[in-house]
Amino acid sequence: MSPTTAQPTWMLSGFGDEIHPDPRIQCAVLLALGARHVEVRSAWGINIVDLDRERLGELWAAIRAEGMGVSAIGSPIGKSTLDEPVEFELTRLDNALRAADVLESRYIRIFSFWQTEGEPVEDMRDEVMDRLGLLAERAGSAGVTLVHENEKHIYGDIPERVLDIVRTVDSPALRLAWDNANYVQCGVRPVTDGFAQLAEYIEYLQVKDARLATGEVVPAGEGDGELAETIAALRDRGFTGFASLEPHLTDQSALGGFSGAQPFGRAARAFRTLTDNAGVTLA
Repeated sequence: MSPTTAQPTWMLSGFGDEIHPDPRIQCAVLLALGARHVEVRSAWGINIVDLDRERLGELWAAIRAEGMGVSAIGSPIGKSTLDEPVEFELTRLDNALRAADVLESRYIRIFSFWQTEGEPVEDMRDEVMDRLGLLAERAGSAGVTLVHENEKHIYGDIPERVLDIVRTVDSPALRLAWDNANYVQCGVRPVTDGFAQLAEYIEYLQVKDARLATGEVVPAGEGDGELAETIAALRDRGFTGFASLEPHLTDQSALGGFSGAQPFGRAARAFRTLTDNAGVTLA
């Protein structure tokens, strides 16, 4: 950036349930780290799509009491097999849309269905596209944007198939949540192998890093996820969206991860060092 160029500002968020099950503690830690938003995957140990309207109201009151907002609904939609009837995910989407309404969020994170071991991934393509199209249509009608997270062992695990998804579904209600660590765990160097072809569709950044040799998840900048290059590339494209911390430093599974307050803080400081070096402000 030239000296006269205004320093871009990104909105810092984080997966609160990686800190603690209690949303009040989640918010307290995120505030201490300089975040003004939380990404909600679960609260009180209950998945976001399983909270009824009354509990969602309690959650929203706790978040608003701290002066915070919700960056996204971190739903599990699409972390299922195609053996499940399509109504299974449409019902979970309706629940996620209810959460987005109560929590005043415009984004819902989704996935693109588990691959079946031993079967060619190409065989699931048409059904994946049909289902994602239905999800995008319903979300779009509600004024909500779905952000697809690249994840190992789903259809959209590598850049080529992620690009196939957004081009085939071709909906403004379906965009991308970019996850560097998940690409690394698929043997992909995110910026080198995928950023240029996907950049125009990236609307949300999920922050974690990993090592190619082992798949181990590490704080931003300590792995092979090209986080510094990602930040610079997004900055140069004028990105001003959410960057959501999802460190997975203590535990990770197919359905999520956990860090705890201190490791989460370490991850936040590592990311802020990279954004400071790139001339990006986190707020």
